[in-house]
Amino acid sequence: MQIVPFTEEHREPLLALSLRAWEPVFPLLEPAVPAFVYETFYPEGWRKRQFDDLSATLDTEPQNVDVALIDGLPVGWVCTRLHPEDTMGEVYVLAVDPPHQGKGVGAALMQHSLERARSNGMRMMMVETGDDPGHAPARRVYEGAGFERWPVARYFKDITPAAE
Repeated sequence: MQIVPFTEEHREPLLALSLRAWEPVFPLLEPAVPAFVYETFYPEGWRKRQFDDLSATLDTEPQNVDVALIDGLPVGWVCTRLHPEDTMGEVYVLAVDPPHQGKGVGAALMQHSLERARSNGMRMMMVETGDDPGHAPARRVYEGAGFERWPVARYFKDITPAAE
């Protein structure tokens, strides 16, 4: 596996694998939230909203995106945002194609994101996810990587060299 900076040729494969990655999440999310909340966020369906949101991320901050490749094909990606005012990095998007989940791709992307933030002087990392059953696998990954859960379901990790 190789992790490389995003290029435009990665765009469509990343969007497609992201929708596959979230496919099992949304059927569990919908019954876990009030109907009006789900309908407000996803009036045209979750696929459209995810596609639009992820497209915007790739289009507006390609410099923050890194792509995992296996045999030259995209299998996952991470978007790392930096918040210098808080000396905090943020794992904004982390997606791995389902056939490659559980094989270390997500962990490698997470480590790459941590290194990106650390090398830019950030002191801690944050990642947010849902508290619904569909996001339980994501919470396990983040907690397994050493992130600590806060009551608002934000995950933080001190990434200064002395803390590890």
